[in-house]
This record gives sequence, C-alpha cells and structure tokens, in this order.
Amino acid sequence: MMERVYDTQDGLFDVAWSEINENQLVASSGDGSIKMWDATLTDFPIQNWKEHQREVFSVDWNLITKDVFSSGSWDHTVKIWNPQAPRSLQTYTEHTHCVYSTAWSPYNPTVLMSGSGDQTVKIWDTKSPRSVQTLFAHNNEVLSVDWNKYNQDMLVTGSVDKTVKVWDLRNPSREVVCLPGHEYAVRKVKCSPHRANIIASAAYDMSVRFWDINAPPGQNLIDVHDAHTEFVLGVDWNLYVEGQVATCAWDENVHVFIPPTILQR
Repeated sequence: MMERVYDTQDGLFDVAWSEINENQLVASSGDGSIKMWDATLTDFPIQNWKEHQREVFSVDWNLITKDVFSSGSWDHTVKIWNPQAPRSLQTYTEHTHCVYSTAWSPYNPTVLMSGSGDQTVKIWDTKSPRSVQTLFAHNNEVLSVDWNKYNQDMLVTGSVDKTVKVWDLRNPSREVVCLPGHEYAVRKVKCSPHRANIIASAAYDMSVRFWDINAPPGQNLIDVHDAHTEFVLGVDWNLYVEGQVATCAWDENVHVFIPPTILQR
C-alpha cells in the first residue's frame, strides 16, 4: 500500500532516509535542489536547499554521526549538509566534471569519497578543506563508488569504461583487482554487507553481475542476472537476509532474488 506521494517540479535522481528521524528523507533533484520530506506530513517539503547550480545526482547519509549527509552534483561540487542548517556546511570544488556518486566511510565518521566524470575518486575528510587523497581510477567517467564493509581501506568503483575496480587506499597507484565483463557502462556498484569478498554491479548492458574478488584471475565473475529488459540503474543488498538483492531498471521492474551461487562462496 502506498503511504505517501510527493510531487516535485523536476526529475529526482536519488533518495536517502535520515539516520536521525525515521520519518524523514532527502531527495536530490534535476533542478539543483535537495528537498527533505517528512512522512507524517502530506504536502510540502520541510526543507528545500537550492545551492547546486546543476542536477544533484546523489545523496548519502552519514551512518556514524547520523547528523549530516552529502550530495554530488553535475556542477562538479560535493556538498555536506546538516538537516537543521539553512545552508550547506562545506563545499568541495576540486572535481573538474560531474560528481556522480558520494559515499561516507562506514568506519571513519568524517571521511567520505566521491566519484566523478573527471575519471577520479577523491577522498575527503570534513576536518580538511581539501581532498586528502586522489585516485586516478578509470579511463572514463566514474559513475559509482562504495566502501568495503570489512576493510576500512578498501573501496570499489564502477565506470563508463565497463569495468569494476577494487582499490586499497594504502597503495592507490593501481587497483587491487580489475573486473571486466560488462558490455556497457557500469552504473552501480555495491559491496556485500555479509561477505567481504562479494560485490554486485549493475550496468547499461541490462545485467547485474556478482563478483568474488578473492577468486583466481579470470574466475571472479560468479553469477549474472540478466532478466531485466532495459538499463539496470540500481542494486542493493538486503542487510537482514544474507545474499538477497534488489535491482531496479528502466523496464519499470524491481527484482528481488538470491543469486544461486552467492551462498556457496
């Protein structure tokens, strides 16, 4: 049953539940705004921030401090927000192309990363006005980033160059593993919350692929879900049911399933 529907003036690219208030969520919009909604209220957003100059492509809530969230925009900036503040707390302007993805570290409350069309991933510490590390990650735009939940130095990237890469921040000169196999741009990467070695990736080739980063080279691909009939834009793991994922695509379908090989790893 649908509980709430909110109308906006433009397309929405991302949404994130508040970590402080179970009824509140933020959504990022094509008109450059970020709106906060309260599910107990029927009509208008309770906050409406309009600082970004272009589409806001991603929002991500800090899971540790719980009082801030980040946004990434086509205006090349990353911003940090507190839901109680009328203006952003910080703006990072080092990227030279669209920022497609931001993600807070699950280990360090002040650290986040951003993936950009300038082919880099930047690591930020909110205690510092400039990036603390830059990875020259791909030979094309970086569309998605995620942290490994079991290793605070490990992260994963997905790119228009059709690859998924695993990185160790202690040795950022080259990737730990490169995972080719998608036929078009990789739109989303997500590390398993239950297995340190398992990654899911969704792509414009209409497939979702599952990888074991500890497998021998050339044997990393362990499962392919190809039941969607359009671009797959989203994939996420169920925190409460091991191995279960949900995927969504332009075919207007959500698939919920457990890949057959996942629980055997």
